[in-house]
Amino acid sequence: MIPDLPLRPSPGPGPEPAEPQLAAAADTFSMLASPARLHLVWLMSTGRFDVGTLAARVGLSLPTTSQHLRKLRLAGIVAAAREGRHSYYTVEDPHVLSVVEQIFEHIAPDGSLAPDPPRAADPAEAAR
Repeated sequence: MIPDLPLRPSPGPGPEPAEPQLAAAADTFSMLASPARLHLVWLMSTGRFDVGTLAARVGLSLPTTSQHLRKLRLAGIVAAAREGRHSYYTVEDPHVLSVVEQIFEHIAPDGSLAPDPPRAADPAEAAR
């Protein structure tokens, strides 16, 4: 039989998130849960594009691409700048850029999890 141990909170990256933070984070992840929207966000993280170029790159129709872009804009993930008759879309939020970059470092091209990079030796461990 395993004895009951007192629960101790593990040290995390900061204070425990508040309910509004959790809801907003879940909403953001739900926007990125669509392969088409994630592909669009990845493309826009590399530069600015008009809807026609994005549609062609992702393989979607213009109306479908526009719907995805509208959702991403309303969620605050994507920004649009109008120049003449065209709107150009981009992702400028460094936090979103970091999440997208990290997920594609973590997922290999074949869809499997990429191996973690080797950890640097802990100086305290090496001293022993």
